Formats: sequence, structure tokens, C-alpha cells
Amino acid sequence: MDWHTSQWPMAGSPERISGIELNQICDIADLAREDPDVIKLWIGEGDLPTPDFIREAAVASLAAGQTRYTYSHGVPALREALDRYHKRHWKVEIGADRFSVTAGGVQAIMQAFQAVLSPSDEVIVPVPAWPNLVEIVGILGGKVVPVNYRVAEGGGFRLDLDDLFAAVTPRTRVIAINSPSNPTGWIMPLEQMKAVLDFARARGIWIVSDEVYAHFTYDGTIAPSFLELAAPTDRLIITNTFSKNWCMTGWRIGWLIYPRGMGTVFDNLSQYNTTSVATFIQHAAITALDQGDHFIKELVARSAKGREIICSALDSLPNVRVFWPDGTFYFFFSVHGMNSGYDMARRILREAGVGVAPGSAFGRGGEAYLRVCFAVDPKLIQEGANRLVDFLRKVD
Repeated sequence: MDWHTSQWPMAGSPERISGIELNQICDIADLAREDPDVIKLWIGEGDLPTPDFIREAAVASLAAGQTRYTYSHGVPALREALDRYHKRHWKVEIGADRFSVTAGGVQAIMQAFQAVLSPSDEVIVPVPAWPNLVEIVGILGGKVVPVNYRVAEGGGFRLDLDDLFAAVTPRTRVIAINSPSNPTGWIMPLEQMKAVLDFARARGIWIVSDEVYAHFTYDGTIAPSFLELAAPTDRLIITNTFSKNWCMTGWRIGWLIYPRGMGTVFDNLSQYNTTSVATFIQHAAITALDQGDHFIKELVARSAKGREIICSALDSLPNVRVFWPDGTFYFFFSVHGMNSGYDMARRILREAGVGVAPGSAFGRGGEAYLRVCFAVDPKLIQEGANRLVDFLRKVD
């Protein structure tokens, strides 16, 4: 047997691993990552570097020799800073002992499902959804039960709770909510959160709530959180990341909040997943939390400009339907007669020099859409909008 053939790893993998879907966002991005002439609006990150005050804190931590193993849950000072952050923004009392620091938001979601999911358990997921969430459930042997968002009368998306609750079966273990939602921009109202929490409590179902984009709203408020309603012992896990609010995508640090009494579970999961997040990064994260509120406001204001520029431009075209997002820094749009968002994304890249994500990357319900990230320099967004408008005007 040739142990070096490309067929061996897939043939030797469990079906739940060999069946992982190709990430279509990365597939499109890989076609032109290094092309300086392409306006890159595909990946979920802004174009700003991490701000100086955070980088300087990391350098100071390195200089102080904070480079050794540390607590699996995270350094106590960071967990205390996370507690202050949530108290400041949502007026909630969590307690530092309910936070666990993770290697990014995706790892927070992985640990959340590792903690509660058994093989063949079902997870209710509103779709279209971030592909990492869906694939994590499959990697762990669970089954995603998709529930489609509905298109609201005035545009945008909404989640019908009758649809959500009707999808529950005796095998349902988790309801997974991402609000504000990537890719739809939908935000779950607090009254819906209460209804979902009451429903889940009555049936012993877990809620895993990804609240990464809470600050990225465009009505002057912060998005609501299940934390505002939940008791410390509710079956609720919140996941989050430093990536978006503080432009720290490459640092790989996030956090989760778990119910009281599960500290040992998440201490063990952190120990056996990553041992710990780099100590000097954690000290930089404290600075981000304690000194970064003004930076977040500036970042959201910058995204609001990008949103207005590109959504308005595409909304003017008769063959394009734009779904203005209430939150996040993404929006979905559809093109009349478009059968495949994946093929259209490749065509836009090739003919217009703009990188967009195919909606099919986000699973069922996304096939007829394209996603754009507008968290970049407004001048760049304007150029991207101009290119897209010129191209889409010529599409039959």
C-alpha cells in the first residue's frame, strides 16, 4: 500500500469526519487571496490591524516573561475582566468563576457541544447558518435539524418560533441560536429569547447562544442576550470571541459562559483540548476588555458607513434584492435569475474583481444568495460597490 497517496486519510477517517463539507468561503478565497487587485469582501473580518494599545499590552506581557503554561480556564485577571465587561454592557451579574477562556470563538462552540452532546443527539439550528457551527455538530456525532428563517414582509429575515418549536423531537438536546446572525443579519428580540428559554426549561433542552456580533447593531443599542433572562443554573452556554470587537482574528482567543456547577467539566475540556490559551495573549485581552469600549464604538460606526454605502448601491438595481441587516457586518443579497450563488461568486471574482461569499456556504436556504462583509474601509467598500453595480447591471 502507498501510504503517501491522497486517498488514504479520507479512507481511514470515520464517516462523520470524511463527510465534512468543503468550506466554500475558503474555496472561493483561495482563488485570489494574494491578488492585490481583488477587493476582498468574503471573509468575516475587518481590514484594520489590532489596535496599538492591545498590541503594546501583548509586547509588555512578553517582556515580563508571561510565556508559561497557565490555568486551563484562563488567568483569573482575565476572567474578572470578562465579568466586568458583561456587567458594564448587559447589567448582569455572572461571576468570574463561570467563564472559561478558549482558543477563539469556534473553539468555544466546540467545547460547548462537547460538554452536552452525545452521538445521535439533535441540535436545532436556524438556517442559513455559519458553517462551522453545523460541521462541529456533525464532527461530534450529532445531527443538525435545520429550521429556515422566513423572509420578513419589509425585507430582512425573521425566525418563526412555531417553526422552531415544531422541529423539536425526543432526540433534541440543544437549540443553537446565533444572534445577531451570520449571515442573515437577523437579531433575536428579547421577548423571543424569553419564549425560547421558557420552552427549553420546560423540556430540559440546552441553549447554546453565539453572541459574537452583539455590538454590531445599527439602531444605537446593543443586541439582547440570554444572560439578561437566565438563572445561573439554566441549561445555557454563551460563546463569544475577541476576534470581531477588537480586530483580533489572528490571536485566537475567545470565551464561553457556563452554568453554575459545570466548572470542572470545562476545566477538563480546556485542559484536553488546548491546555491553555497563550498567557501573554490573555493579558492583552484584559487590556482589550478594560480599555476597548471606545474602539468598539468607532468600529461599529465605520461598519455602519460601509453598510449604508454598499446596501444602498445594490438596492438601486432592479435585478438585485438586498436584505438590509439589523446586525453583524454582513448582508445577504440575491440576483434575479441566479441559480447558483457559488457559480455567481466565482464569476464576480473573475469578471468584477470582487470577492464575495456564496450563500450556499451557509447551508440550506442560502443557495440563492451571496454574502458580503462590509467591515472594511468605506473607500474600499465604495469601490467594491461600484464594481458590483457595473457587473450586476449587465447580468441577465
